[in-house]
Amino acid sequence: MKKLLMVGLAVVLLTSCNKQEKRYTQNSPEIDTYKKVMDDYKTLNWEDYPTHYADTAKIANNVVEEKALTVSQAIEKSKEDAAMFSWVVEKEEYEMVMTDEEETWVNFWGIWKGTMKSTNKEYVIPFHSTARFVDGKIVEEFGYWDNSEIVSDLLQMEQESASATSNSISE
Repeated sequence: MKKLLMVGLAVVLLTSCNKQEKRYTQNSPEIDTYKKVMDDYKTLNWEDYPTHYADTAKIANNVVEEKALTVSQAIEKSKEDAAMFSWVVEKEEYEMVMTDEEETWVNFWGIWKGTMKSTNKEYVIPFHSTARFVDGKIVEEFGYWDNSEIVSDLLQMEQESASATSNSISE
C-alpha cells in the first residue's frame, strides 16, 4: 500500500510539472527583429526598415487604430522628423509576451533624445511602443509618448514667424 501511494504521488508530481510555453521572455527571435527595427530607425535605414513588417502592417503612433499609417507612410513621417531633428535612443528595454489569445507582442521602452536642428534645443522624451508579430513579421504597432513640449515650441515659432512677417508687411 505504501509503495502504491508513493507511485501515485510520483505520477501526480510528474504530470503536474508539464513544461508550459513561455508567456514572457526577454530573449526571442521577435525581440531580435524589433531591435533591428529600432536600429534601422536610429540610423535612418529606411531601406531595411520595412523588411521587418508584413505588407499589410499598420503603425499607430499617438493615434487611435483607425488613424494608423502604413509602413510607407510611417517612413515618410520619420523622414520629415529627421529633417527637423537629430536623435538618439537610450535606455532600451525589450520584452515579449504571449497573450491569452495566443498573440505574440514585443514591448519596448526607451528614452528619445532629440535636438531640433533649427533651434538646437534638446528634448528628452520617454516612449513606449508595442508590436504584434505573426510568422516573424510585425502586423501592427502602437507607439506612445508625450510630444506636447515640441508641439508647443513649434506653435510658438510659427506665431513668432507670422508676427515677424506681419510687422515687415506693415512697415
